[in-house]
Amino acid sequence: MKQHKKALAVWIGATLVLLAGALLAGSPGRSESVQEAMRDAVLHNVNQIDLLGLKAVNPGLISAFLVTAALLLAAAVIRVLVIPRFRYKPGKFQLVLEEAVSLFSGMAREGSPHRCGFLGAYIFAAGAFIFVGTLFELLGIQAITVHGHPITLPAPLSDVNAAIAMGTLSYLVILSGGIAGNGVKGIGKTLKEFSLPISMSFRLFGALLSGLLVTELVYYYITLSFILPVIVGVLFTLLHALIQTYVLTMLVSMYYGEVSEPSHKKKH
Repeated sequence: MKQHKKALAVWIGATLVLLAGALLAGSPGRSESVQEAMRDAVLHNVNQIDLLGLKAVNPGLISAFLVTAALLLAAAVIRVLVIPRFRYKPGKFQLVLEEAVSLFSGMAREGSPHRCGFLGAYIFAAGAFIFVGTLFELLGIQAITVHGHPITLPAPLSDVNAAIAMGTLSYLVILSGGIAGNGVKGIGKTLKEFSLPISMSFRLFGALLSGLLVTELVYYYITLSFILPVIVGVLFTLLHALIQTYVLTMLVSMYYGEVSEPSHKKKH
């Protein structure tokens, strides 16, 4: 107990010393104002990254490539090396994986009990991408911009293009459910919700961007760059990862169930 108190006192003392040094030293100066830094976090018109010498792209696209590759590699490894070794009495990893699959398959069955096979697979994949992609920014992976400045890769969905792509893809999945369940009538049912891809896209983009802007603002000022960014960054990232994963998968399940539900003809 005494050792823990001593370690905590040393940690607090070191933090106070660093904070005092930062206050005395002041800000080293920035090449851009806080308004420019936050504007670029939204528009990505300055800190772009060279993609294999082909084109300058937004850093969110590089993040999306890395997250997608990591998920595909993890899926292949789990399928080849882990799943064949599953046992009747599950271990910790098997239990976590089964709970995740049960969560999304149960959500699909609840939202669309008549047609839930493909829906469960899609919301599991979409939920995994949103959750892992949101947590990706906590890794702090660095990249070099076309101007030679280092930049931390953001969450993929903090780029409006990625959010629109996710919303549009989800809408197309809902449309496919309507066609599979009701044919041409299903198209009409889905087109009634014409604002759905816009609302899903900007819900994702706005939620993740708000956390990014708060973190950018905290990191911008050196007097705030001790301890506080860790708390702000981790809390915002974890909350957004959980909330946005649940919201999008729940909405897709609900609307998919509505448009794919078979329409029964009235008996005369």
